[in-house]
Amino acid sequence: MSSLIDTITTLDNELSKRHIDLDPGGYFIIYLDRDNSLICAKHFTNIINEKGLAVDPETGKVIPAKGKVNRVSETLFTGRTAKELCVKVIEENSDCPITMLNHAAYLGREFIRAEIALIQNIEYIQD
Repeated sequence: MSSLIDTITTLDNELSKRHIDLDPGGYFIIYLDRDNSLICAKHFTNIINEKGLAVDPETGKVIPAKGKVNRVSETLFTGRTAKELCVKVIEENSDCPITMLNHAAYLGREFIRAEIALIQNIEYIQD
């Protein structure tokens, strides 16, 4: 079993290094609200510049991929499970901010990881 876990971990780590195009519909910061047993996803708008970088529509400045950025989210989505959160963000939202299928797939994976972390009471760090 340990060999399988090592193989999966190595594969996931390698795939996390690949290039992905950013969604012009914006990005999400995912975190857990343990006090209320919720998975939370804050949606932020952005513009993608000619270099493929996310830019704050208000300031025109590039949004760094790492570190803290002080921005106001457009919408806060919450759910008790990954499925509930996906339904709220995608199916029930007439203004769904996701414009790329790979972004939707990424969010689904992250929501599942967050749900597992919530259930197992372990740390969740968004990939």
